[in-house]
Amino acid sequence: MKIVDEYFGCDVFGPSAMQKYLPHAVYRQMIDVMENGKELPSEIADTVANAMKDWAMDKGATHYTHWFQPMTGITAEKHDAFINPTGPNSVISDFRGKELIKGEPDASSFPSGGLRATFEARGYTAWDPTSFAFVKEKTLYVPTLFCSYDGSALDKKTPLLRSLDALNKAAVRLYNLMGYNITKINTTVGPEQEYFLIDEELYKQRFDLMVTGRTLFGAAPVKGQELDDHYFGNISQRVKAYMEEVDEELWKLGVFAKTEHKEVAPCQFELAPVYSSTNIANDQNQITMEVLQKVAKQHGFVCLLHEKPFEGVNGSGKHNNWSFSTNDGENLLEPGKNPKDNIRFLITLAAIIKAVDEYQDLLRISVASAGNDHRLGANEAPPAIISIYLGDELTAILEAIEKQEEYEDNIDRELVLGVDVLPPIPKDTTDRNRTSPFAFTGNKFEFRMLGSSLNISCPNTILNTIVAEELSEFADEIEAHGKDNVDAYVNHLIRKTIREHKRIIFSGNGYSEQWRQEALNRGLLELKTTPDALVHYTDDKNIKLFEKHKVYSASELQARQNILLTNYYQVILIEAKTMVYMLRKQILPSVFNYEAKLATIIQTKKNSGISSPMEVKMLKNIDTPLEKVSNHVDELETMIEKSFEDEQKAARFAADEMLPLMEKIRTLTDEIERNVSKEDWPIPDYNEILFQSCE
Repeated sequence: MKIVDEYFGCDVFGPSAMQKYLPHAVYRQMIDVMENGKELPSEIADTVANAMKDWAMDKGATHYTHWFQPMTGITAEKHDAFINPTGPNSVISDFRGKELIKGEPDASSFPSGGLRATFEARGYTAWDPTSFAFVKEKTLYVPTLFCSYDGSALDKKTPLLRSLDALNKAAVRLYNLMGYNITKINTTVGPEQEYFLIDEELYKQRFDLMVTGRTLFGAAPVKGQELDDHYFGNISQRVKAYMEEVDEELWKLGVFAKTEHKEVAPCQFELAPVYSSTNIANDQNQITMEVLQKVAKQHGFVCLLHEKPFEGVNGSGKHNNWSFSTNDGENLLEPGKNPKDNIRFLITLAAIIKAVDEYQDLLRISVASAGNDHRLGANEAPPAIISIYLGDELTAILEAIEKQEEYEDNIDRELVLGVDVLPPIPKDTTDRNRTSPFAFTGNKFEFRMLGSSLNISCPNTILNTIVAEELSEFADEIEAHGKDNVDAYVNHLIRKTIREHKRIIFSGNGYSEQWRQEALNRGLLELKTTPDALVHYTDDKNIKLFEKHKVYSASELQARQNILLTNYYQVILIEAKTMVYMLRKQILPSVFNYEAKLATIIQTKKNSGISSPMEVKMLKNIDTPLEKVSNHVDELETMIEKSFEDEQKAARFAADEMLPLMEKIRTLTDEIERNVSKEDWPIPDYNEILFQSCE
């Protein structure tokens, strides 16, 4: 039996491997580079590269790759062998500092959103030494940034690192103005990953799943999730074996995979890691999704990461547990035991409240996708309206602070609120609100709107940046106020912020129509679809925000808007084409054959003088919706051929015209499915997929 302690992180070029393969002085320099974000001294680059190569080759590696995260949302890699020729028939294994630090993959086929022309093919990868290199499948993976010839970010990692720097600078500045001696802050994230497992043979018979990741047709199964008997249920041996292999692969790669269980929907599961620094958590979540999908094939499964693979049961999300702490590990979102700690906690909380209220649009944008639009607000995930849940007790404390009143908690402890004194704040005294998009859970915020396939870099980039902005604004105000009575002025800022931004705080049922109406009355944004949200990406206030903190330039922001709009349209277009293909090639011919069988039975009975009311009724139940489907398919084919001048018009058309028509076609086709025999229906139905896959 393998002992996890003995092999955890064995495929990662982490501190223990560095200590073994690097000279001690170089090792200390590398640790300094990783912990403090310093540049790698050029004089040790060759030493580090050679040590990394030796370690990787000892692990069986023959190649290396600069592993990066282009704006496709997935990872990219180009593999190069370590060999260099030394003669006509001889080679030497070699890996130099210049190869480690910089690469040049062809950038012409990656989306740039207009940052460069197609003929401008140069793209550069630059080593990110703050994230660990690792070996996988005989290749050394070097985490890197990806940028264009002019230095514009063509990836998702570069803006994330910029946002981490912005938040660090703003937080350190504010806290030190308040009298704390803090040199650095680190953000941490623990992304909980939901996914579906279905049988590979059934998957191969569903063309829609293979092409789009979701079922475009499917009548409701006889049993869904209404009994709540799948959630936390007993895991079958086949799935357990899969999970064990996933854990082992992730543990080798240093991923802190800890919790796994059945989720709400049939065939749905979750894997949750222990939190880690945001940059590493981002890389490890990309690794996790890849491992989940690769290992699934070895067990006869397919792992679905689409946000809504099946209609009528819960889709899959990714809860982003976000917090930040000092360099020595003190959590700044941990309520304190004394007033001095609490004033820092409350000014931090106030900054987050203000940030979420003022930048609701950006948080919604950060999770926007065609897949996630099917999930948000569907009584299984948070609504598309942004709000913050703080819990009844913390909300009551903030109300008391705003009004400068005394507050008595639920265990009869009197908490005195004065101008310069803040109460000890209890934690974990209220229930969790699973309907809230952004919920405080004791010492962190759980951003629950992320879709399961999403690269977590964008939500965290935006979250870091908007909080950095508010911390920076508070620091500006304190500096303008002066050094006298700083605590009193901070209390004033806290009260002012609560008063002006409390509309974003909501502790009730986020799924209810009453909340929707109340939220709209409060002036909160309801951005139901991805096109609704993305139009705000390049609003003046957002451009100014990102340029101020040097996270995105205006052109980089515009590029991302263009890419996301184009992606949205292309996803819907591919789904529309797939729908037409399946109807023309599979479903309609099978339905015609079944109708012919019914018609034959009816005619045979008629010739024998026997009436056939049941068969006639069945035929009518099929033929009535079938005629409508036929007309709608013609209309959808016309829509598919339509061309557009720009990305925004295309995305708007997809949301407003194509998707509603596709939903009509699906509803009618699902009605037909319910009236066709199982043997005549050409694709596996929901009963097969959801109840035969995971046994």
